[in-house]
Amino acid sequence: MFKILGNLLDSNEKELRRLKPLVDRINALEPSFEKLSAGEMRARTQEFREKIAQATAATRRELEEARRELDELRRHAGSATWEVEKDETSRRSRELEEKIKRLEAGARRVEEEALNEILPEAFALVREAAKRTLGQRHYDVQLMGGIVLHQGKIAEMKTGEGKTLVATLPLYLNSLTGRGVHLVTVNDYLARRDPYWMGPIYHALGVSVASIYPMQSPDEHTPARLYDPAYDSGRENDRWRHFRPISRREAYQADITYGTSAEFGFDYLRDNMVTDLSQCVQRPLFYAIVDEVDNLLIDEARTPLIISGPAED
Repeated sequence: MFKILGNLLDSNEKELRRLKPLVDRINALEPSFEKLSAGEMRARTQEFREKIAQATAATRRELEEARRELDELRRHAGSATWEVEKDETSRRSRELEEKIKRLEAGARRVEEEALNEILPEAFALVREAAKRTLGQRHYDVQLMGGIVLHQGKIAEMKTGEGKTLVATLPLYLNSLTGRGVHLVTVNDYLARRDPYWMGPIYHALGVSVASIYPMQSPDEHTPARLYDPAYDSGRENDRWRHFRPISRREAYQADITYGTSAEFGFDYLRDNMVTDLSQCVQRPLFYAIVDEVDNLLIDEARTPLIISGPAED
């Protein structure tokens, strides 16, 4: 028993030692990033986006061509009359579907390589933005937590180690793909507080952040907000005065979207019930960080999400 525990602890220590050189690279960039102006920091975000887009451009073009061909083939399939023609169309459709899967996997690999390449600079940029806007500096342990979350692993951190600040690192990095990222929180309060609290960091970097949550009052028709320092609700004692009301669709179009598991889940269910794709609010799912992962994916997962309505006559 003690040997097994020892091996587990040793494995964890090895992982932390493996991350140390990457943390050292991020720390080495700090002096030069402190000299960047506000405009130069936002320009770096655009440079990162262009670098990722260029890395995946060829694969994306090939992917779009394959998708167009498949759509045309499916439209043609409806007018096919001969059995031989139908068989050939079906065979070609299967080939294109397999090709699209391979291209999507290839594009994702290239994208991952590009993200890993810019990770040290991206993390150093987020740290600098946090220092300037919130007066908070990511510690080494927080950088390690951010790297682990980017890699799709579980990061266990003690209370007070700044999980909210840690999440800004991988959220920013993965948002550079332009495909939208999510942070799944455990309750409605955190779904509002965290994006509002971290909003100045994202705004300084030219990244948009939104929040979705259930309607809190009868007169609230837009249960989604976008952090916008230029917006002021004008209401006294409004803790969210720089949260601009937006639609759910707009919230999902933001670079980063915070919300609870129930809200993301019910939006997904509703999107699968629409009669026209233009009515969908979510875009294709890409990357998400799950807060309190043991609670959400084990305890909360026991409660199914159900949408019910009156029976039809």
